[in-house]
Amino acid sequence: QAQLVESGGGLVQAGGSLRLSCAASGRSFSSYAMGWFRQAPGKERDVVAAISWDSDTTYYADSVKGRFTISRDNAKNTVYLQMNNLKPEDTAVYYCAATYRAYPRLQQGEYSSWGQGTQVTVSS
Repeated sequence: QAQLVESGGGLVQAGGSLRLSCAASGRSFSSYAMGWFRQAPGKERDVVAAISWDSDTTYYADSVKGRFTISRDNAKNTVYLQMNNLKPEDTAVYYCAATYRAYPRLQQGEYSSWGQGTQVTVSS
């Protein structure tokens, strides 16, 4: 399984931006799709964005379309989530995850490796 470490979370005002990073190790990063999920207090963990092994295919939840961008650098074994125009409802713990599939998956059960999570708090 892959080992995943997120970074880049923090406290930001509404309208601000953050860039999350997820460094992967342990297996061939460039062969599989990656996803970002988030979990707010009292809510289920939901997919935010996902990207295919070759970056050609991406998926975004409706709530973040036009504001968030997922990308990856296979040479650096890293996946990113650029978050712009943040809103208080984006406040959550954000997790990156790896699947054995090549193309984006939307269900957390299809991901085999998870990071520890990074807190994102957006103040109004």
